[in-house]
Amino acid sequence: MPPGFIAPFAQRLNKLCSVAVHEARHHEPVRPGVVYIAPAGIHMIVERPSDSRPLIALTPEPARHLHVPSIDVMMESAASVFGSLTMGIIMTGMGSDGAQGIKSIHRRGGITLGQDEASCLVYGMPRACAEMGVWQRVVSLAQIPQQILRATRYRKQA
Repeated sequence: MPPGFIAPFAQRLNKLCSVAVHEARHHEPVRPGVVYIAPAGIHMIVERPSDSRPLIALTPEPARHLHVPSIDVMMESAASVFGSLTMGIIMTGMGSDGAQGIKSIHRRGGITLGQDEASCLVYGMPRACAEMGVWQRVVSLAQIPQQILRATRYRKQA
């Protein structure tokens, strides 16, 4: 998304959603019930310095990715920090960005959720993951919020 679009987009989502939504800031703590949107032109990762609380980090590295920010970069970092407590979701989109990130989450025992072909405008990103065999669940776009709530309630009770 172009620079200048993310902050207003996040503000709009924040008004529409029951969870807090905002554009991510460098080194802010990761908090439950908050949705972080990566700023344009920079990768967003999760890191945990030593035994401290996980933080959001904004970084130009790795520079090798076609897409910046890259969902692969973010998901791989989240899987590394949170392991089996990670949930990755890929919805409609072109290309294969997200496939390696979902694979990392799957390898570490996290939850992987994909949007079904019938409800996608463009089935490219979910297809790339399906071809890798890394989906635990495939659901329609309308079912994704229910799946997120179900997963987070389960995690809170565990």
